[in-house]
Amino acid sequence: MADELKNGAPNEVPEYTDEQLQYVYENRRYVDTRETVGFVLWDAAQSFNINKFSERFITNIVKIDLKYQTLAKTINSIWDIVNDVFMASIVEKTRTRWGKFRPYLLGLAGPGMLLTLLYWFMPLFFGGTSSLDMGKFIFYLVGEIIREGVGTFQGISRTGLLGTITPHPVDRTRLITLANFASGQFGEKLPEQIMTLLLDGIDRNLIKSAAKTKEQLYLGSFVGFGTFCTIVSSGMSFWFFMNSKERIMQSIKSPSIWASLKSIANNKPILLLTLSDFLSAFGIGGSKTDYYMDVLHFGSMTLVAGIPAAPLSPVSYTYVPWLRQRFSSRFLYISSHYIGNFLYIFVFLFGCIGFNPKTFKGGLYTKTLPMFFAMAIYEIIWTLFYGLRSVIGTELYNEAMDYCEWKNGYRTEAMTSVAKGIAAKVASSASGVVSTALKAFIGYDQDAYTAGREQPDYVKFYLFAMFTIVPTITGSFGVIPMLFYDLHGKKRELMYAELLERRKKASVVASSGDADALQALAEQQIHINE
Repeated sequence: MADELKNGAPNEVPEYTDEQLQYVYENRRYVDTRETVGFVLWDAAQSFNINKFSERFITNIVKIDLKYQTLAKTINSIWDIVNDVFMASIVEKTRTRWGKFRPYLLGLAGPGMLLTLLYWFMPLFFGGTSSLDMGKFIFYLVGEIIREGVGTFQGISRTGLLGTITPHPVDRTRLITLANFASGQFGEKLPEQIMTLLLDGIDRNLIKSAAKTKEQLYLGSFVGFGTFCTIVSSGMSFWFFMNSKERIMQSIKSPSIWASLKSIANNKPILLLTLSDFLSAFGIGGSKTDYYMDVLHFGSMTLVAGIPAAPLSPVSYTYVPWLRQRFSSRFLYISSHYIGNFLYIFVFLFGCIGFNPKTFKGGLYTKTLPMFFAMAIYEIIWTLFYGLRSVIGTELYNEAMDYCEWKNGYRTEAMTSVAKGIAAKVASSASGVVSTALKAFIGYDQDAYTAGREQPDYVKFYLFAMFTIVPTITGSFGVIPMLFYDLHGKKRELMYAELLERRKKASVVASSGDADALQALAEQQIHINE
């Protein structure tokens, strides 16, 4: 067996039958029901939080000065980029009987939960302090730096586990589609919706207490609900980590850092996805939540405007497999990811009807009912693409990792996810710092929300523009690289047919216990592209 492997020609392109080429479309299942349920819970756990309100929490509840926040984001962004390659190289070389990624997900689940709880407890530790309090700022900054380090290990491992949980693309698409559908229909956004109703109730004096001020009610809502979501989501994730498996065999010999970097450089799909993410992340803008809560005083607009579109959400998943077989990945990715930017142009123009740019008075964007209709139409059209958008981005990344294995003979999930992430982080960090600085520049009043005051008219307009037209203009350049994406059709079919044969051979060798054959396989995996 060892001689057969050594004498094989790794660059030889074999002929495949139509049946083998159709392997990519077959409905094969490797993940059982128990693990599928765990996967769905894990996916739901990723969004079972109130992170949507994190910026408001730090700005209006913890009350850290916006200039301090800008400094913290700058420092943390630099640290985020620096630690990524180092931590990815550790994960890339990991080979254990529990897998390559599960050890980090299991080992860091507890510390990650504790750090997040400390984040939500900050108002209790620093109640009554000034927004310029240095002790509060240092606690926040150090906590964010440590959370970022733990989050890097977890993020790399989550991405890697998703790509190795099953060797078949249809099975993987089934899992992603089912998880997104189930979590979307049964509670994915429930914490955000409950928190929105709580905050609106306090803002409009529907929820009040003779013993507590409005500010205390806000604080209790954030601390209590943030803690609840952290514990529940951590529990769901840990249960899945305990019951999951990595089914794609890693190369016997871990690739060097140079080989990992080389695998990224010659991976056209990942380069195009990375460049697209990089350009898209330059979208500079503000928060929809800020607009709803500070301008319309109706944070529940997200929930209410989404009601007409709600029945379309489950329907949007039903035609994903049909679309995948009939349209190119390039077309599906572009149409699903940039439809929102296109629609926001019309939302902005509609909101500006009646607006006086000299006095910053008027404009439909200040009126709840007209903006309800505008956002409801937006949500209906956007939701038609929801299922596709939820699946296609993840699937293209996983296919790019399969492409890496096909082209190089080994997988580099950790280094590739970091390289892809760093590019987006550089851009998003820059845009995040600029966005926070812009909020301070336009004169945003940090105390107005809890004190029941109105923001100035010009601030209201800028908040509206910063969530609609500004990010649309600055974040739409990511469509350009995807015009050159070509991993679909016959090329994709050939890739999976060949990977099937390679994985079968690797499985036989690994099961044989033949030391010479294992060594020959390791050498072939590392040098398959040479």
